[in-house]
Amino acid sequence: MSLSPPDAPDPEPEPDCRLPYQVAVFARRISAAGEFDRATFLLLDQLAAGGPANVKTLAAALGVDSSTVTRQAAPLLRERLLARVPYPADRRAVRLALTPLGAGRLAQVREQRLRLVAELTAAWTADERAVFCALLERFNDGLRKRR
Repeated sequence: MSLSPPDAPDPEPEPDCRLPYQVAVFARRISAAGEFDRATFLLLDQLAAGGPANVKTLAAALGVDSSTVTRQAAPLLRERLLARVPYPADRRAVRLALTPLGAGRLAQVREQRLRLVAELTAAWTADERAVFCALLERFNDGLRKRR
């Protein structure tokens, strides 16, 4: 039984209780804002940043198992967003590379996300955007270091 008056607002939950929910909502909604799911975006983004790579290298960079990268890459290869390219030192080995089509689609999704973030933070000051970015980066770094 509550001791609060009947018309009193419920007390605001502690930030530590709200944060996991807000992070989950953010991840779901930012993925929905683009045409790529989170895993696809991260895989293509990694290849755009680092160039062609083998599955093991990609798995380590993304913090997932090699079989996960193989599974994620399969539909991207079929859609011609990725291609298999020979490894110069060993023609038997292959690496995954972003195709021009994949690079173009990635650029479109990045632009969509930039527009969304600009829209959502339009009323924020430059300092507020900088603080939010710094805290989110710190949060993500903490997750990365846990691997």
